[in-house]
Amino acid sequence: MIIDTKKCVGCSDCVVACQNENRVPIGYCRDWVIENAKGTFPNVSIELRSERCNHCENSPCVRCCPTGASHYENGGLVMVDRSKCIGCGACVQSCPYNARYSHPDGFVDKCSFCNHRLKEGKNPSCVSVCPTSCMYFGDLDDSESQVSQLLKNRGWKVLAPEVGTKPQVYYLI
Repeated sequence: MIIDTKKCVGCSDCVVACQNENRVPIGYCRDWVIENAKGTFPNVSIELRSERCNHCENSPCVRCCPTGASHYENGGLVMVDRSKCIGCGACVQSCPYNARYSHPDGFVDKCSFCNHRLKEGKNPSCVSVCPTSCMYFGDLDDSESQVSQLLKNRGWKVLAPEVGTKPQVYYLI
């Protein structure tokens, strides 16, 4: 996933779409929008950024899960098998992105990139509803894909690269 921080207006349509699509309980979220202000007056810049699970290649949440509920599937997505999850919260504590929450029904939940939609050839709901089209989803292994071209032609960053998780959500800057 790629998110263009120059196009995001912080509307939170992505958050609402995710909550509706994935039946997220009121008061919880799988994604959120942050506002990051830098500088001092009068030289201040603001970055708006939609955040979620980074579907890391080196996920501490997968490594620490005692039941195998947190696992990789479908091209590297980090998923949670609700039927295996005992709700211990080890994965919640190990995530450097604070991208997991304990669902009131006793399992841990997080962004799945709307895997059920991906299987139907659709984009995640957050990507589909974004009014500024600041979100992109695709195959980074395909050098001709839109996401690969965006990373090739624009400056970008990932969150917390120093923790070594190899996150798969990229932010165009």
